[in-house]
Amino acid sequence: MTASPTTAGLADQRPHRLRAAGRLLRLELRRSVMLWLLPIIGGLFWLVTYRPAMGHPPLWNIRAMIMQTTASAVFVPAVVGAAAWLGARETRHGIADLLTGTARSRWFRQLVTWSAITAWSLTAYLICVAALYLATARQGAWGGPLWWPAAVGAATLPAFSALGFAAGTLRPSRLTAPLTAVAVFLTLELTAQFIHDDRSAWQVSPLVAGPWELGADPGVATFYRYLPDLPIAQITFLAGITAVFVGVLGIRPGSGSPWLRRTAAALTTTGVLAAVTATALVSTGRLDPHGMIAIPALHRSAHDQPVPYTPVCADTPIPVCLHPAYATYLPTVTTTLGPLLRELAGLPGAPIRIEQTAAAYRQEAGNGVSINRAGPASTGTPPTLHLLLPVQFGHTTTAEQTTSALKADTARDILSSVIGGGRETTAAQAAVTEAILGTPTLQPGTPEAAAAQRFAALPDQARHDWLMQHVTALRAGQLTLTDLP
Repeated sequence: MTASPTTAGLADQRPHRLRAAGRLLRLELRRSVMLWLLPIIGGLFWLVTYRPAMGHPPLWNIRAMIMQTTASAVFVPAVVGAAAWLGARETRHGIADLLTGTARSRWFRQLVTWSAITAWSLTAYLICVAALYLATARQGAWGGPLWWPAAVGAATLPAFSALGFAAGTLRPSRLTAPLTAVAVFLTLELTAQFIHDDRSAWQVSPLVAGPWELGADPGVATFYRYLPDLPIAQITFLAGITAVFVGVLGIRPGSGSPWLRRTAAALTTTGVLAAVTATALVSTGRLDPHGMIAIPALHRSAHDQPVPYTPVCADTPIPVCLHPAYATYLPTVTTTLGPLLRELAGLPGAPIRIEQTAAAYRQEAGNGVSINRAGPASTGTPPTLHLLLPVQFGHTTTAEQTTSALKADTARDILSSVIGGGRETTAAQAAVTEAILGTPTLQPGTPEAAAAQRFAALPDQARHDWLMQHVTALRAGQLTLTDLP
């Protein structure tokens, strides 16, 4: 059986068309305005994303979430502006009519130019992500890289380059590129301000890497996996936006044959449906107990299981064990809490081990989120004490801030678990607490302050011996200030 001349001719033309398309793409890559912007983008990424991220501890979650949010501020204006400038190129140079009779349709030429812009922006983005991730890996970050935030950032670039290219094509002017870049940047930043709770549809914005009110929270995606629910919806939305603006270019009269225009119309319709569906899915999201946005239609129960790990423990009188992702905090924790642990070691009711635990998140009214300990404060007999590091509350970053929070909160919680106290602290418990912690909280001149000074003046061994005999009664609230030595 032999092929018909028509079929054979078409088959012979396909390789030639592919080679011609490849040559056109190479030409657009060489003369793309994005080449001039790459050094600027690299410098802005270092300033806006890399330096702030490296200022945080080597945690994959916080650095990846910072990257997703801030990288958009770096890439979007440049990509939109370059795409709008090239989209208006034919009209701006007055050659649109001359190109009407070329062998390639206008839509094909536009797709090749847009592909070149997208290719350069994606190449620059991947290099920047690789630099940040390699630096994080070399610092010994536990676990592996988070790829979902990087994927959302990658999906952002084709969408916004298509938007900019469509703007330049539909409104060709020298002012279109700068005005579109500024307008898109401001719109992208302003939409994030409309997020007021975990069910906000505005979370479909690529700036959002988790609950917006939490930001890049260190307690997220460590004890439990990074949920892909929101990234999947965001990528679907961005893919829809890309299809819409690419399709709009092909719908216009003169863009190509009727078949191509019908294809462009179908692509536009599909993109609108994808974007609307993704937005509707995001509006059904909820803040899950592990600090991520869970979308019921996309959620898998397997992601709710904790990530197995082997804790890193310090050789202290009462062992302190942290999640390996937080191992860099262990020297600070042991140095700060060491004197207290020596004071409490061996006392009746004292913990035999202190373990870091996961945080539990709950959406509050408005835009607030409460962060508390997941599970009970202690388990077992003798007890194992479960604590949250200050960094898990998302408020501390430097070593000095961590030390201050450990002294003010964590040490007090550990001591209260042994001698009692809390909301109904007795005068004797308050005096012993101030004496051991050395933090002045009692009003000078009061009987409690005098008793605290008296107890603090005792030698460490004498104080420890007294606690060995009386800590049970002290914890039960049976002692008064006169009972303190």
